[in-house]
Amino acid sequence: MTVTPASHQRVLARHRGTPGMTRTDVLGWSRPYVPGSIDPTVERLLGEAGAIEAAGDGLRRSTVRVSTVHQRLFLHSAFPTVAEDSVFLGPDSYRFADLIIGELAAFPLDPGDVVVDMGTGSGVGAVTCAGVVPDTRLFMTDINPRALRFARINAEASGCAITALQGRNLAGMEEWIAVAIANPPYVIDPGHRAYRDGGRNHGGEISLEMARAAATALKPGGRFILYTGSAIVGGTDLLREKLSEIAQSHSCALRYRELDPDVFGEELELPHYRDVDRIAVVAAIMTRAPR
Repeated sequence: MTVTPASHQRVLARHRGTPGMTRTDVLGWSRPYVPGSIDPTVERLLGEAGAIEAAGDGLRRSTVRVSTVHQRLFLHSAFPTVAEDSVFLGPDSYRFADLIIGELAAFPLDPGDVVVDMGTGSGVGAVTCAGVVPDTRLFMTDINPRALRFARINAEASGCAITALQGRNLAGMEEWIAVAIANPPYVIDPGHRAYRDGGRNHGGEISLEMARAAATALKPGGRFILYTGSAIVGGTDLLREKLSEIAQSHSCALRYRELDPDVFGEELELPHYRDVDRIAVVAAIMTRAPR
C-alpha cells in the first residue's frame, strides 16, 4: 500500500541511518540496503533490470517501487519522485480504481468497444478496466516514455492485452471511444513535473484539456470518467463550472461529486494557493447523448 509522500517521509525518518533488510523495506519504502543482505533473487533481478543505484556509504537502493492495487502488482518510481519523468502511484490511484469499478460494473458495452486510459502513468486505470470490461479493445496513452514502459510491464504482468500509445491525451486514436478514463495531476508544481503539475486554473488545466479531448471523441452514449482535484475558491468550485460548459457544448450530461473534501492541505501554504479554501477530490462523469 503506497501512502502519501508526507506519510512516507515521516516513516523513513524513523529509520534514518538504518539499512533496509526486507523486500518491503527495499521495494515498498525505498530504503537503502547493504548489498547481499536482501533476497538474492530480488537483488539479482533488480541488477539485471538496471534498477539499482548507489546510495552512499556502500549502500544500494532500488530505483523502483512495487504496490498492490486490487490484488495486482504495479511497478512505479522509487521515493522520492523528484525527477521530471517520475512515474507516481499513490492514494489517488486506489480511489481512481474504485471509481472505475463502480462506474463500469453495470455500464453496457459492446464487444470490441474502445476503452482508453488517458495519461495512464503506471497503468492502474487501464489494468483495472481490463478486469471489469474484458471484451473491449483497451488502449493507454501517456506523454512520458518511462510511464509507458512501466505501464506495459504492469499490464503484461497482470495478463492484460492493452495497446500503449505515446502521445498527449488521445493522440494516435482514430476511432470513436466508448469509455475514456483519466486521473490527471491536479496541483500546481513549480518544478513542472509531468506527473504532478496540473497547469493553470489552480491546477485544473490538464483536467479540462482531457475533458475537451474526450468529449469530442466519445461515441453516442459514450462515457468519460474523470478522477481529479478541484481548488475551491471563495466557496466556488470553478472546475465544476468549466466542466459543465464543456459538457453542454458537446451534448453531454455531467454527473459530479466530491469524493474527499480536503486533500493536500499543505499546498495552501504556498503563494499560488493564497486564494484557495481547500482542494477537493472529485469525480466527474460525462456521458454523451445517444442518437
